[in-house]
Amino acid sequence: MRDDEEGRRITLAEVAQQAGVSLSTVSKVLNGRQDVSPGTRERVEALLEAHSYRRTTRAAREAPLIELVFHELDSVWSMELIRGVENLAKTRRASVVLTESGTRHAPAADWIEGVLQRRPIGVVLVFSSLPDAVKQRLAARSIPFVIIDPAGDPEPDVPSVGSANWAGGVAATRHLVDLGHRRIAIITGPEDVLCSLARLDGYRSALNMAGLEADPGLVRFGDFHVDGGYARALELLRLPDRPTAIFAGSDLQALGVLEAARVCGLRVPEDLSVVGYDDVMPARWSSPALTTVHQPLRQMGEEAVQMLLRLRSGEPAVTRLELATSLVVRNSTAPPPAGPQAPAEPPAPAG
Repeated sequence: MRDDEEGRRITLAEVAQQAGVSLSTVSKVLNGRQDVSPGTRERVEALLEAHSYRRTTRAAREAPLIELVFHELDSVWSMELIRGVENLAKTRRASVVLTESGTRHAPAADWIEGVLQRRPIGVVLVFSSLPDAVKQRLAARSIPFVIIDPAGDPEPDVPSVGSANWAGGVAATRHLVDLGHRRIAIITGPEDVLCSLARLDGYRSALNMAGLEADPGLVRFGDFHVDGGYARALELLRLPDRPTAIFAGSDLQALGVLEAARVCGLRVPEDLSVVGYDDVMPARWSSPALTTVHQPLRQMGEEAVQMLLRLRSGEPAVTRLELATSLVVRNSTAPPPAGPQAPAEPPAPAG
């Protein structure tokens, strides 16, 4: 708590008096209890914020938990981040609690009530933003948070760990250009996610640096999943002048591209080169093994926990960290085939 105008620290009893509620009600608000009316909760929260109330950071009742929050937990991409967070949590004898909530942009509105009840030592969130009201409520309970942010460029007051998406897009596209490809398509991620746009910008920049014009007809927005990569690749491979290479904005989308090529009777890399993004485990075991951009997902998880623990202890900490990406060349890329490329069509169904 901060000192008031007379240099005296305000007490919770005084907060209760000013809010016109009991001390037990203030305690319920502090502990995230549900049995408080919204109006009362807002009034108490406003007073706590006005007086800069901060719970003692080393309260004995706090559980040695780090909460890790995703909007979805159904991909190998998520598992790499989880391993990184767990690696560092173990060194501090903390457990990791996994929560699935909200959309790719922010956790659901009801998530904050649960985390205030669990009272972890800190929260790592895999989102592109966090509402101001949520930031304030976490700060009022001295619960630090860090966003693992491969999805965008967070606000300046949001501690975050990201990766070099633009540079990754440049590296993937330049590799294909250096092999001799000129008809290079891209299937990036969702159009409303900043990392998708950053990888697309990297793709366009690499073409521009090579003196090649980016063809809008070779750009597709996917969903970072296999099905999306498959559907968008079929569209591209059926063009009258189909691409000789496709840069997919995730390894899962690239796996969809490989399946679309197979269905269309195309060989990878002889007829079509494919580059993915992330370098998750399936990329190494696909057929052929996938050339991809390595995104240091596990390290991002580790760095997020390091940042979280520094913030919690009050140590000086860098609050925006961008890790390097790098190209990993395997067997899914080769020089383009000679001659014009006819559109690919799936074989006719038998019978």
